[in-house]
Amino acid sequence: MGEIVLAAKMTHVPTLLMSEQEGPIKGKRAAAISGHLEIARRAKALEVDTAVICDTHWVINAGFHVNANDRFEGLFTSNEFPQFIQNLEYAYAGNPALGDAIAKTATDKGIYTLCHHLDSLELEYGTLVPMRFMSREHEMKVVSVGAWCTVHSHEESRTLGESIREAVEASDSRVLLIASGSLSHQIWANKDYAANNGTFTISSEFNRQMDLHVLDMWQRGDHATFLKMLGDYARHCTGEGFMHDTAMLYGALGWDRYDAPCEVVTEYFPSSGTGQTNVVFPVQ
Repeated sequence: MGEIVLAAKMTHVPTLLMSEQEGPIKGKRAAAISGHLEIARRAKALEVDTAVICDTHWVINAGFHVNANDRFEGLFTSNEFPQFIQNLEYAYAGNPALGDAIAKTATDKGIYTLCHHLDSLELEYGTLVPMRFMSREHEMKVVSVGAWCTVHSHEESRTLGESIREAVEASDSRVLLIASGSLSHQIWANKDYAANNGTFTISSEFNRQMDLHVLDMWQRGDHATFLKMLGDYARHCTGEGFMHDTAMLYGALGWDRYDAPCEVVTEYFPSSGTGQTNVVFPVQ
């Protein structure tokens, strides 16, 4: 029987890649990279074979979608930030059987979900950035789930998360489940970016305070209260992908029955106006 043995909310900002390149950002995201490496080390110790990544950079407009090819290989340039992520080489094995099972389980629950096995369907950088660093510590198969959901409810994403867990438990896979996205996500207005040292600052003090409050709630295990405010938080603080990755994560962990205190492995940091961190959610 399979199992989700580790779960995390993880940052995927492009500056993690730029932190290892020559230029003004070199070394500035070392703490976030260390957080990715630490999560991968824990995955290795728990004998994880597959990372299921709920990716808020994969925009979906109808149904839910899973990318579960048997092999992912290519050269990625971001159409959003081509100056930040360009010619990023990647090569990872997939887990098609698990992807198919997730889609079937969700569809059987009334959440129409398609699983794709297409060489031309590339991974998005919400998957590629965490895997870039984690693969240095532990080789894992990849299943990517679209989590930039434009016409979907958190309740549907909750059910998809429940389906991920059920499909994993019916498999022989040991899984690291990742919600890949930020906390608040109000990127600086283009005209204000340079004047506010935008790469390293938050665009809203309200958002920063809310992010810190949420992290405190997570660390205290007060997830039931957090879930009551998830919709308002995502709306008023412009949560990335409306925080559907987070709804999927909670769905897999038991929703408001989940009460484990979380561990912040990367101290909160602002990036281009947004709030970022790496947090481990212990699996109960």
